Amino acid sequence: MIVAVTLSRYIARQFVFSVVAMIASLTGIVCLFDFIDLLRRVATKPDVSTNVVTEIAALHVPYFATEILPFGMLLGGIVCFWRLTRSSELIVARAAGISAWQFLTAPVACAMLIGAIFTTLISPVSSSMYRRAEELDQQYLRTGGGPLSLSSGSLWLRQSDSQYDPHGVAMLHARGVQLKDGLLRIRNVSVFRLDHQDKLMMRIEAPEGYLGTLKWILSDASVVRPNDLLHHVGQIDLPTDLTVNRVQESFSSPETLSVWALPGFISLLDRSGFSSIRHRIHFQSLLALPMLAGTMALVAAGFSMRPSRRGGVARMIGSGVAAGFLLFTVSKVAEQFGNSGALPPMLAAWAPTLAGLCLAVSLLLHLEDG
Repeated sequence: MIVAVTLSRYIARQFVFSVVAMIASLTGIVCLFDFIDLLRRVATKPDVSTNVVTEIAALHVPYFATEILPFGMLLGGIVCFWRLTRSSELIVARAAGISAWQFLTAPVACAMLIGAIFTTLISPVSSSMYRRAEELDQQYLRTGGGPLSLSSGSLWLRQSDSQYDPHGVAMLHARGVQLKDGLLRIRNVSVFRLDHQDKLMMRIEAPEGYLGTLKWILSDASVVRPNDLLHHVGQIDLPTDLTVNRVQESFSSPETLSVWALPGFISLLDRSGFSSIRHRIHFQSLLALPMLAGTMALVAAGFSMRPSRRGGVARMIGSGVAAGFLLFTVSKVAEQFGNSGALPPMLAAWAPTLAGLCLAVSLLLHLEDG
């Protein structure tokens, strides 16, 4: 038993080193392509400095590392177990009577621990940095539209407003929002209409309103201008290019919310009448990440522990990589089915992980028990 514990620690150490190195390498490659893409986008905006692009690319690093984690587990595990098999260390261990299940327990536990760390600790950092990157992207690189957010039941919106100034903007704040029967209603509305220099031209107060066709319709509204008194004007139509779908799509994306903030935001969306499917799938995917990491470690072991003397090592390793990408494809297809409502969010998030686990266990049973 002491030998098995010592061997498990050794294999776990080799596994963690290979996985961390692989995750870092793949993340670096992806970040490099992301940086190049940002440089391409900023090429048409001479007023935006390279420092902004560098900051946005740096803020994307934790997000890409989380996305790369399953592939890092798979490829790092394949490299680790293949090296141990090629050096005959695993062959000697199995000849000594130590089963694959014994010395794989520690690496799989390490994989699940790394997944849990990403879910509980890296996810909040990633979401915060990704949200900041989205703000910088919106401010410097995107054209048209404006930031829109839903928090604590309140709606904040910034949109173009050319009625009094060709380059003016309007900031709308609604303290209550509800989507019912396809109609977006807002309550206790304040609208600040600004010129191109962000100077206040007019403030509108209305107890309620709704989103019509290319306009906000505010009922029983009152208007006040600088150095003037508030006076009642009745209904006001505020032009907009928003639709109900665009409003919902503009809410905080799931990637900008940590695993701790997602349950509250999902409840808020449900209370407001908006669909929370995307956020539910992302939340369940974060919960499934530790299990997915452990599954990828088992898949890597199943495809790379075949003794070299039997031949076909390259084919087996290639099959492992192909299986990983197949699981990725299955996960994306399941996610699309989940977003369309064809699958429950929990099933869409967990089904690929469970399918990969069944594949890995089958491979190891065949390899170990013939």
